[in-house]
Amino acid sequence: MPDAVLRLDNLSVRFDGQPVVEQLSLGVGRGETLALVGESGSGKSVSALGALGLLPDSARVEGGRLLGDTDLARLSPRQWQGVRGARVGVIFQEPMTSLNPLQRIGRQIGESLRLHQGLSGAAARSRVLSLLAQVRLPDPERLIDAWPHQLSGGQRQRVMIAMAIANEPELLIADEPTTALDVTVQREILALLAELRDRHGMAMLLISHDLNLVRRHADRVCVLYRGREQESGPVERVFTAPRSDYTRALLAAEPQGRPGTPLDPGTALLSARDLSVSFQRPKRLFSRRPPPFEAVKPLDLTLGRGETLGIVGESGSGKTTLALALLRLTASSGEIDFAGERLDRLRGDALRRQRRRFQVVFQDPYGSLSPRLPVAEIVSEGLRFHHPELGADDVAERVATALAEVGLPADCAARYPHEFSGGQRQRISVARALILEPELVVLDEPTSALDRAVQKQLVELLRDLQARRGLSYLFISHDLAVVRAMAHRVMVLKEGRVVEAGDCETVLGAPASDYTRALVEAAGLAS
Repeated sequence: MPDAVLRLDNLSVRFDGQPVVEQLSLGVGRGETLALVGESGSGKSVSALGALGLLPDSARVEGGRLLGDTDLARLSPRQWQGVRGARVGVIFQEPMTSLNPLQRIGRQIGESLRLHQGLSGAAARSRVLSLLAQVRLPDPERLIDAWPHQLSGGQRQRVMIAMAIANEPELLIADEPTTALDVTVQREILALLAELRDRHGMAMLLISHDLNLVRRHADRVCVLYRGREQESGPVERVFTAPRSDYTRALLAAEPQGRPGTPLDPGTALLSARDLSVSFQRPKRLFSRRPPPFEAVKPLDLTLGRGETLGIVGESGSGKTTLALALLRLTASSGEIDFAGERLDRLRGDALRRQRRRFQVVFQDPYGSLSPRLPVAEIVSEGLRFHHPELGADDVAERVATALAEVGLPADCAARYPHEFSGGQRQRISVARALILEPELVVLDEPTSALDRAVQKQLVELLRDLQARRGLSYLFISHDLAVVRAMAHRVMVLKEGRVVEAGDCETVLGAPASDYTRALVEAAGLAS
C-alpha cells in the first residue's frame, strides 16, 4: 500500500535468537481498520510493539517500519517521544493495569496533552472534558476527578480510548480492547472506535482473537500463526473462502456442540429461595446514611445433579455476587440448600467441612494462581487442608491423577505458573478444583481471557469431566456462544434482577425480553 499510514516490510522479531515474528509485511491506510488475528502466542502484540520500538533490549527487530514518510527504524529515543502518544495512540488490553491507580482520571489524560501540546491548567481541563464527552462517558465533570477503581470496566476502557486519541494520532493500535467486557459494552466500544476513526481520519490496527468481533468491525484481516502470515485480505473473502488450513481451523474453533444429558436433573443439588445481597453505602459527613445498594434482588434458583446452569448478564448485573452468596463467601439473606442441608444456617467448622463439596474456577488464570508456588503445591493445597491425614506419597499420587484428568503431564507438577500458557494455567485451576472430588464447580468467566481455539478445548474438557464425574456447574459468562455450548438452562440477570430464565436453547434462540434479545444480537447469535 503506497499510501499506507503504517507499513511493515519483512518485519522480524527475535528473542535471544529465537524467532517470534518472521517476514511480516502489511499496510494499513487512513480511515481503514486492519485486524491482526491468531491464537495466543502467534505474534500479534509483539508485531505492534516491535513496530513501535517498545520491546525489551533482549529483542532484535529487523525489517522496514514506516509511519507515513518517517522511518521508525532510524528514530532516536528523543524522536520516539514525539511519535508515541502524538502520532500513534495505543489502547491496551487491560485498562485496570494500564491506568495509574494513584492518579485521577483527568490528570492521566492531561499528562499526554501537556507533553505533546504544552496544555496545562484550564486549557488542559477543558480539552480533557471534551475528550470524555467524545468517548460518551456520562457526567464528565464528575468523572474527570474520579479514581480508576471508581469506574466500571467499560468506563475505564473509554478513558483509555480518550488518552489514545487525545492528540488526534494518525494511527490507533487497539490491542484486545474488549477482552474483559460483556457483549453489549464490546459492541459500544467497537462502534465508538469506528466513529472516532472516521471522524479523525485515523488508521486503526485492531489486534484480537475474537473472530466474530473482527468480522463485524474490520475492513481487512491478516492471520498469523507462530509469527508467520498465513493469509490476508478483505474480511469477507478471508472468512467465507479461507485459503490456508490454519485459517479454516481457526474459524472452526468456535465452541460447538451442546452439553450432554444431565445425570439426574430432577434431583436438586443446589437451590435458593428469596436470596438477596445488599451492601451498605458509605455515609457522608453531616448527612444521613443512604439506603443499602441491592446487588442481587430476591430470587429463586435450582441446579440439578449433573446439570449446568448458565448465569449471564452485563458487567455489574450481579452474576459473581450471586455465586459468592450461594457459596457463603459473601453475606446474604434468604435460604440456600446444598444436597439437603441448609448452608445459610452453617457456621465455623460445619461450613468448612461442606466447602470441600463445592469448588471455584476463577476468571483470570494469571491472577488466581500463586506465582511463588509450584503446581504441585497449588493443586494440592485444598487437599492438604481438608485431608491432613494423607501422606506425601498419597498427595503426590492424587496431584498426578488430577493433572492427567485435565490433560497435563505429571512432570509439570514441579514447574511454576509463569512457565505455562493461559489455557494450561486454566487447566491447572480446574485440576485444583477437581482434586477434592466436588459435586459442584462454580466457573466464573473461565474462558474470557483465552483465545477461541483454547476456549473450545476447555469447553470440551469441562463437558467431558461433567459426563464422567456427574458434576454440576454454575457457569458465569458474558460469552453467549460459550454458554450455549455449556449450559442446559440459563438465567439472565440485569441490575441484580432475574429478567428471564429457562432452557438454554429456548432463551437464546427465542428470547422473550428486550434485554435478552439485545444481548443475543450483540453476541452475533441472532438468526
